Amino acid sequence: IFLLLKTAQENLYGRLLHSDRDPIPDVPAVYFVMPTEENIDRMCQDLRNQLYESYYLNFISAISRSKLEDIANAALGASAVTQVAKVFDQYLNFITLEDDMFVLCNQNKELISYRAINRPDITDTEMEAIMDTVVDSLFCFFVTLGAIPIIRCSRGTAAEMVAVKLDKKLRENLRDARNSLFTGDTLGAGQFSFQRPLLVLVDRNIDLATPLHHTWTYQALVHDVLDFHLNRVNLEESSGMENSPAGARPKKKNKKSYDLTPADKFWQKHKGSPFPEVAESVQQELESYRAQEDEVKRLKSIMGIEGEDEGAISMLSDNTAKLTSAVSSLPELLEKKRLIDLHTNVATAVLEHIKARKLDVYFEYEEKIMSKSTLDKSLLDMISDPDAGTPEDKMRLFLIYYINSVQAPSEADLEQYKKALTDAGCNLTPLKYIKQWKAFAKMASAPTSYGNTTAKPLGLFSRVMNTGSQFVMEGVKNLVLKQQNLPVTRILDNLMEMKSNPVSIIIFILMKCKSFATTSGHKCYFVNCNLKLFWNTFQSAVLFCHVDFQNSAEQNRYKVLLNLPQYGIMCFSNTLLPAACPLPKAQLPGRKNEPHTYGF
Repeated sequence: IFLLLKTAQENLYGRLLHSDRDPIPDVPAVYFVMPTEENIDRMCQDLRNQLYESYYLNFISAISRSKLEDIANAALGASAVTQVAKVFDQYLNFITLEDDMFVLCNQNKELISYRAINRPDITDTEMEAIMDTVVDSLFCFFVTLGAIPIIRCSRGTAAEMVAVKLDKKLRENLRDARNSLFTGDTLGAGQFSFQRPLLVLVDRNIDLATPLHHTWTYQALVHDVLDFHLNRVNLEESSGMENSPAGARPKKKNKKSYDLTPADKFWQKHKGSPFPEVAESVQQELESYRAQEDEVKRLKSIMGIEGEDEGAISMLSDNTAKLTSAVSSLPELLEKKRLIDLHTNVATAVLEHIKARKLDVYFEYEEKIMSKSTLDKSLLDMISDPDAGTPEDKMRLFLIYYINSVQAPSEADLEQYKKALTDAGCNLTPLKYIKQWKAFAKMASAPTSYGNTTAKPLGLFSRVMNTGSQFVMEGVKNLVLKQQNLPVTRILDNLMEMKSNPVSIIIFILMKCKSFATTSGHKCYFVNCNLKLFWNTFQSAVLFCHVDFQNSAEQNRYKVLLNLPQYGIMCFSNTLLPAACPLPKAQLPGRKNEPHTYGF
């Protein structure tokens, strides 16, 4: 609900379930809650306290029969049965961050993270609980979408467990024709056709280098280096004079929050752009705004023109029309100014991190590693450079190198790297896990290919380097992204086009179900066991992680330029955490600690 109602609206319209509330006996109440024990107990207490005139109960996920009976008993005991007007299962157990991206709705991210799934000491009960949580969210999503997916998943992984459970849940719902959520008004005429969406469930272990990679696009940088959660970025600003007098109190940090939503046109246009382009676009927008502002001021001054000759009157009439037009556009101009200020502050904060940590150097170096290009500087020098990045940056760089090595470094070389990493303040526990993962996956002889993705520097900026620019980009490389296909992008592309061998080392299975009859009596297939019946391309897909999703979207836009068939893509992820976030937590020896938490 946070993404739909801002703080002011929440204060005006909404109340938290567990906040202290006074009785309002003549007002109906609408509840929108998860059916947890704590929430059910509080709702029962509200019924007993007779807080409202009537109750409309909306549950984010399906409520169990036992909990529904608890509410019924509380209503019966409080003589409030007639006051419970409606009870709905809304099937909204997911968070939509954008029009085409959603994540699991879970208060504790660690419970459903990559780390939780890959712990060596995880019990069967814990794994089942995690899988059930993921399946419930996916089921809710497809109920809301009103479409039955065709499921493809990698064999022998957690993704297959999710696929099997989701397949079972969908079939059980479809068997009950009276209560099925996929019949009647929820489905369009073509939902049972062979153009249903493709759900691709891929284990994160297929490609661990991508989420560790230092990025160069605006949205990914904001997510990586700033405090960015649920489309809101929080920045800290210094208050007071820079040069404080001796003995003065430490300067307080003012915190500012900005919402980066689909309503933000600049964000929508530039979130996938390289950061230098974003900085230049902000400067261009600022110059455009200043030109419009100067025009309004000029018209205001001209309105004071003196003289009653025909030329003066004609000029006055023309300028009056222009000023009227300018005044009518003031709300749009003010909104433009707000967005310019917002992105100036956000981009400036990102730029400070880029300069302080030399993220442009890391990005370029990692691109060369992943594309098997010649390195202009030794990895040991990069790690040993005290001015280049944080310990987490250095660890991410080395993990990318280790993952992409055709042949693992010798023990002597590895000891050198480990010593350099330790001297730089790095925690080596993530390296232990990556070594175990690589040995288990036998990736040493068949590393993941990322194609020729080397970014080429084009020198420093022209416009952005001007004296009047808001961004001082000196020392930061203007790197331009080349067209590239990440492993998951290639997998998705092959599955969408139904190629016979999506990835040589990965087997993708197709969920099989028997036919069923709809309420109209027509026989349809959820997924037919004959793959040849589906040997045509798909038009839409549901993918599972952020950076891979952005790369797939870019590939899709590239197809538009080449006049090739393109498809709709939606993104799904367990959690969205910055790449460096889990690294400091990797401190328990003998436990599998993830270098990143993205998808499965």
